[in-house]
Amino acid sequence: QVQLVESGGGLVQAGGSLRLSCAASGRTFVIYAMGWFRQAPGKEREFVAAISWRGGSTFYEDSVTGRFTISRDTAKNTAFLQMNSLKPEDTAVYYCAAGRAWRSSPLSGAYDYWGQGTQVTVSS
Repeated sequence: QVQLVESGGGLVQAGGSLRLSCAASGRTFVIYAMGWFRQAPGKEREFVAAISWRGGSTFYEDSVTGRFTISRDTAKNTAFLQMNSLKPEDTAVYYCAAGRAWRSSPLSGAYDYWGQGTQVTVSS
């Protein structure tokens, strides 16, 4: 099993920045992909960004491209999501996910392990 713990969420004004972290523990050698998803109240969970754990390839959901950056520190088994130019519509619970394969997929079904989430609130 792999355990994921997110941190770094909080309240920020529109235009501000936050950096989310996702620390992985357990059988981390099975991780080939890390992703971030978010779920706003009353909405379905949606893809935000993903990174290949080994190669570092990344891709993003269109609305965050140019504002968010996903990265990872494999030595520390930690993934990050740097969020800049935040907007009120970015308000959501952000979840970290890990996959046993790199599928370049925005689908939640492509990921095998999930964290508990961290709240991000952007005020206008």
